[in-house]
Amino acid sequence: MTMARINIVTLGVSDLARSRAFYEALGWKASSASQDSIVFLKGSNISLALFGREALAHDAQVADQPTGFSAVTFAYNAASKAEVDKLFANAKAAGATAFKPPQDVFWGGYSSYMADPDGHIWEIAFNPFIPFDENGNLALPD
Repeated sequence: MTMARINIVTLGVSDLARSRAFYEALGWKASSASQDSIVFLKGSNISLALFGREALAHDAQVADQPTGFSAVTFAYNAASKAEVDKLFANAKAAGATAFKPPQDVFWGGYSSYMADPDGHIWEIAFNPFIPFDENGNLALPD
């Protein structure tokens, strides 16, 4: 049986260089597979691609129109509250729009929300109930 997976999340961006700098400030590493029109960023268990917003819409054969809140967020699970604080500060310094500063939350963790320079919403959180495995991936229970 094949496990479900996501290999790459592609974000449509308005300024490729600005977005690359933003994600590199959060610890993503650009791949040598990157080209003038697309940047591939390596994470520990998933990759991000940054692609011009208009070009991405054209490639998908959809209209490029603002969507407002798309009811989708991305999450970075940190190993500690201190890591959340550090990443949130790095994101703000690199141009993030802060929505919710790091704080203790109702479910027992520590969480924050911000948007990248193109409005893609990210949660940076520490969840003490879900550990990491030996490879640094979330060890979700079966």
